[in-house]
Amino acid sequence: MKISAKADYAVRLGAELAARPPNTPITGPALAAAQAAPLAFCENILGLLRTAGIVATRRGAEGGYFLALAPKDVTVADVIRAVDGPLAAVHGDAPESVSYLGPAARLADVWIAVRASLRDVLEGVTLADLAAGKLPARVEKLAARPEARIRR
Repeated sequence: MKISAKADYAVRLGAELAARPPNTPITGPALAAAQAAPLAFCENILGLLRTAGIVATRRGAEGGYFLALAPKDVTVADVIRAVDGPLAAVHGDAPESVSYLGPAARLADVWIAVRASLRDVLEGVTLADLAAGKLPARVEKLAARPEARIRR
């Protein structure tokens, strides 16, 4: 899986918002600065998160962005889907809708398994987990495996 810059920044911005007191707005420039991110890119991402119902805004001198949902109710998968669409697609189609011939016939099942694995991790980690700096045990265990940190 390639994690887009948009998805990476979106999750980082979500974690920043989750770390704040509920319904306490923060400006776009302050959010971007907190993650050393380009402001225009962040504002685009925040707009997508707002459209998805994850982020809300408040106008005025004390306005800005805040989470529209409780951080425990927003998964990393929710944020990624809001900015990038489905977690796993094959040429833009759902893995279960593709079919292959001959020796590649079982490849669709591989893509489905990949999607299931992604869901298992990304739907199991919330913005509250990130803000608290505590990941679910199964995710910690996967990340702690020595081979997990080796790029291939």
